Amino acid sequence: MPGLVVFGRRWGIASDDLVFPGCIELFLRILWWIGTMVLFTYHKGHFDCNGKGVLHSYLVGLLVVLALIILSLCAIVYVSAQGTITNSGPRRSIPALVYLRALLYIPELVWACLGAVWVSDDSKGCDPATVGLVIAAVVTSWIILLFTALGVIFVFDPLGNPRPPPEASEPLGVRDMQSNESTQFLSTARTLAVKVWENRLRLLCCCLPQDESHRAAFSSIAQLFSKFFSDTDLVPSDIAAGLALLHQEHDKMELSRDPDVVVDHSPSSPIGEDLETELEKATHCMQFAAAAYGWPLYVYSNLLTGPCKLSGDCCRSRAAEYDIVGGDHLGCHFSSILQTTGLQYRDFIHVSFHNQIYEIPFYVALDHKREAVLVAVRGTLSLKDVVTDLSAACENLPIDGVSGACYAHKGICQAANYIYRKLVNDGILNQAFSIAPEYKLVITGHSLGAGTASVLAILLRNSYPTLQCYSFSPPGGLLSKALADYSKDFVISVVLGKDLVPRLSIPNMEDLKKRILKIVSNCNKPKYRILLQGCWYELFGGEPDDFPTEMENRREEELNQPLLGEESLIIRHSSSYQSLASDDSPAHTAAHLPLFLPGRILHITEDGPSRRSCFSQVRYRADWSNEMAFRSILISPRMLADHMPDILLGALKSLTSDKPYSLCPSSLNNSQHNTI
Repeated sequence: MPGLVVFGRRWGIASDDLVFPGCIELFLRILWWIGTMVLFTYHKGHFDCNGKGVLHSYLVGLLVVLALIILSLCAIVYVSAQGTITNSGPRRSIPALVYLRALLYIPELVWACLGAVWVSDDSKGCDPATVGLVIAAVVTSWIILLFTALGVIFVFDPLGNPRPPPEASEPLGVRDMQSNESTQFLSTARTLAVKVWENRLRLLCCCLPQDESHRAAFSSIAQLFSKFFSDTDLVPSDIAAGLALLHQEHDKMELSRDPDVVVDHSPSSPIGEDLETELEKATHCMQFAAAAYGWPLYVYSNLLTGPCKLSGDCCRSRAAEYDIVGGDHLGCHFSSILQTTGLQYRDFIHVSFHNQIYEIPFYVALDHKREAVLVAVRGTLSLKDVVTDLSAACENLPIDGVSGACYAHKGICQAANYIYRKLVNDGILNQAFSIAPEYKLVITGHSLGAGTASVLAILLRNSYPTLQCYSFSPPGGLLSKALADYSKDFVISVVLGKDLVPRLSIPNMEDLKKRILKIVSNCNKPKYRILLQGCWYELFGGEPDDFPTEMENRREEELNQPLLGEESLIIRHSSSYQSLASDDSPAHTAAHLPLFLPGRILHITEDGPSRRSCFSQVRYRADWSNEMAFRSILISPRMLADHMPDILLGALKSLTSDKPYSLCPSSLNNSQHNTI
């Protein structure tokens, strides 16, 4: 639904978004009115105190004002619940009702002031219970007024100044002139949108230094965000409703599929042997990738024992040791790495927790068990890392011996180049291989660290032909097709279930936006019902709701045409917009360069039903997959949980052990069982 237009501008809320806030305020107002009426009736309108006349007028006026507010809220809730997301015709009277409700704030403010004056000047000699109730009424009035002001600020859209299109009946020359003005207006609007997003980022990252490099990063991200959100008129609740519908639609599709046939692992199978070997190596490397997160993940994964184990090591004086440990002033990060990996201090060549935009922590250690020099890169753990993640534009990454277009995620490229300079220019790798010249190079990481490790492996491949990289839950929008194919010889990506991050790329986000546009424009149920049923489904499960759609009554030949509902949600035509009526798979256009996951992809999925109780047992299976299986974002409650490093490590351990595993692991040492 397009944003609500009142007071001469568009707001970040739609006319069908007033049901829930209206119901909450209506409930409070009715209780307030009943309490005031009980007080007035109890005293029969006569009060024995100094300011009884003022008190009588205050209570009578308050009852009248509350009654008017209750009637206006009833009308707003009723009208707002009519129609569908795109059919706003039944809600055309909402702006008038909003104006009426806004006018009623004036007498409410006056009566709140009158009550405050009476309490401070004329309440002497009155019943303490009466005074207390009046004070409660006055405080409640001011609280509601305060929350209303905060709500207005929250839904305020800095880009919400509407400009009507030229009338079709005007002469051609006038229309051409207005067309030029419209083009100039759109250009100005784009510039303003970029500035608004840049200011939002600066406000969000106000604690970061505002130097030139940071401003350039903010500007790049702002351009990306403004372009992505500029061609739709969706409000946040529309997106929430679309995600709820997409989740249930996906679950219906899964239920309608034939169950997969699980083939037990055969030791004589070459593919099975390769898979089992890689799973064992991946499980081993994942412990190092998880360790790179330092004490936050260690304590989270070991809530009962972690703080006790670290307390003896944190804050200990290690003057001789801190020549290789940077940015870890209390030593808690390094102590947690020692606890997680089981290595000794002498096994570490370099440990750095220095963290800036495009500069992420990593460590280099000697893994004697696997005879490897291991480089582990930390994933996202700070606001600076988030800025690195969001710098998702493409950057050229030419590699000798690779034909075709070579480009990659800009922020991750910058982070990989930073670590590359440290490893090569500062002689860290030379130092490691001088100690263990027969060892091989292994690079690993999780999330942002996985993407950085993959690009770093590509940069180091020519110098270290035998290197291996294990990339856990890497970002989906990472490498061009040529680089992704090149990395298949030495990079293995591990993805768990419906993890969002390996499916996250600009083309995939465009595809998700189109799917949301399509499903909300064709659903003929009101938004409040979609959100209520969606919340119930997420919390308690059950069968996916079979939402009727307008598309069910359309002729088949009409499905190839753009949907009217979709077009009503488009502010202007965008090169990234295409109707999905006839496509089941994402349609990635040339508007954005396609980016892919690195290397060979090992996909771990759950066996059995997708919904289980928190402590039920889980069985996993692992299969080789390809990058095209991750070209669409799956909406699921597990899309974020499956990305967590402790969950992924638990799943990997289940594939290489014989112990059952709970969906709610409390320790990195939990194990699971699975048939490969």
